Amino acid sequence: SDLQKQEERGELLQPLIFVLLVLCSILLYFKVSLMDPGFVKPEEEEGEDKGQGVVIPQLPDDIKLRRCGYCLVKQPMRAKHCQQCQHCVRRYDHHCPWLENCVGERNHPLFIVYLSVQLVVLLWGGHVAWSGLYFEQSREWLQHNIFLLVSFLLILIFTIVVLLLLVSHLYLISCNTTTWEFMSHHRISYLRHSELENPFDQGIILNLWRFFC
Repeated sequence: SDLQKQEERGELLQPLIFVLLVLCSILLYFKVSLMDPGFVKPEEEEGEDKGQGVVIPQLPDDIKLRRCGYCLVKQPMRAKHCQQCQHCVRRYDHHCPWLENCVGERNHPLFIVYLSVQLVVLLWGGHVAWSGLYFEQSREWLQHNIFLLVSFLLILIFTIVVLLLLVSHLYLISCNTTTWEFMSHHRISYLRHSELENPFDQGIILNLWRFFC
């Protein structure tokens, strides 16, 4: 049959890989959106002070860990209370409205993997949509290709958004900082009073290694 001939020629391999990538993207989406991003729990308060001085030894002695004014837990360094999730989140990066969840210490690496897979899917889909277009200056051409043209433009917009988001996150990770710390540097006490502009930075290689490994 035609299906067997296509399989023998390897023509079904690419669509299969594309479908698997889409399924992987969907699974990663639900994994990142449903998992605990690193919520601070009251029973974990004991021992929070241990190791903080090793992380940033340049901090003045008068900067101490404070209790959250909303959930009343003792906030670890780099944690922030999220109004949408109603929890303090460890190594808080941002609250993602598309995921309806925070991006924090536990799900941030998976969030980067999700963006990477999503970017591959969008680039592949954009290539397929573009290869199906042939341009003619006629009304009939526009009627027959309007859906494909709109699909390509939408894919292009989403590709630019995901690419910019992924590049910005990789840059921040390479500096060992978060979106919240980058945007609110002047309002965070342990950054504002630190002798270094970014006391967490340990070099690009070590920053990436600690984040992903």
